Amino acid sequence: MHDDHASNQPTWIRDTPSWLISQTALIAQRIVNDALAAEGARRYHVAVLSALAEFGPSSQAEIGRRCGIDRSDIAAVMNELEGQGLIERRRDPNERRRNIVSLTEAGQARHAQLDRIVVAAQEALLAPLARDERSDLAEMLGRIVVHHHQPELESRQE
Repeated sequence: MHDDHASNQPTWIRDTPSWLISQTALIAQRIVNDALAAEGARRYHVAVLSALAEFGPSSQAEIGRRCGIDRSDIAAVMNELEGQGLIERRRDPNERRRNIVSLTEAGQARHAQLDRIVVAAQEALLAPLARDERSDLAEMLGRIVVHHHQPELESRQE
């Protein structure tokens, strides 16, 4: 970091990865949230539409787990998306208490639109980095996330 803002910060702040990751996360959330809000969407909307586009019809609970959306919030997100005609919920014929959620044609189109918006937001966020640096950053952050999710995943499987 070579701007005036960085030079006025304590070295500890400039050199501590956890601090920098936290600050970057805040900036990333602001950029993405602002871009989505301009289109009347939220991160949860993109997450759910992306999960359905990638994995196909799934139970509401499974989508919540895949997207990291709390059980208490997933129904509200589904209601919003269903109200916009982007998803369809049907009772699972094998398990009457469970809904199977699928994308509608409008949901597929909305997913494509929101994907373009998120890609543009990523470009804005990562503007100071070269292409290869962006790939390296994503790979390194991914390794950190996977490493710290391993114990959580192993305890779920028991």
